[in-house]
Amino acid sequence: MDEPLRRHLAEGMAQLQLAIDSQQITALMMYLQLMSRWNKAYNLTAVRDLPSMVIRHLLDSLAILPHLPEGSVLDVGTGAGLPGVPIAIMQPNRQVALLDSNGKKIRFLFQVKTQLGLSNISLHETRVEQFVATAVPDLVVSRAFASLSDMVKMCEPLLRQGTRIFAMKGADVEAELRALQDDWPNVVPVTRQSLTVPGLNEARWLVELRAAKH
Repeated sequence: MDEPLRRHLAEGMAQLQLAIDSQQITALMMYLQLMSRWNKAYNLTAVRDLPSMVIRHLLDSLAILPHLPEGSVLDVGTGAGLPGVPIAIMQPNRQVALLDSNGKKIRFLFQVKTQLGLSNISLHETRVEQFVATAVPDLVVSRAFASLSDMVKMCEPLLRQGTRIFAMKGADVEAELRALQDDWPNVVPVTRQSLTVPGLNEARWLVELRAAKH
């Protein structure tokens, strides 16, 4: 295992004020190694080098952890497993469902789940609007998935049942919030939290949405 990468990850987690042990560092690095290997055939991510993956995939995903309440998570449009896999590694007692309509990406995630022994992960190959939950998730999370309005459209049945949405957004968050108010006046943006990702000089926001109470 690449020791400089392990140190880079540990230092980034310290800046995020998140505790991490050596087993979790090993699991996260194994995940990146698998992603890098499968990326050659499956085109999982445009980020190709491991140092950038540590910043843009691991630290970017884990920056939301201090802001997530307890409860089960549904990661919609998970792609290569972001942010769901890092969350599942860091919080093994949290149930994390990974949803994506791309069969190749789900096959990759099955390999990740099996090789890393992530028993708290479940995999779902389907579109969000066709997803039938056996139990309503407490939280929906997304990263670079869809606009806020489109996300609410796809997740509206879950919102009506009390699920809270936590969407990771970039610099365009203000425009998306204005469009959300026009399109979905019954959905309330509860919080808008600025995130600082170690090593990343780009705007990051975490927006929480809930259905308005009548």
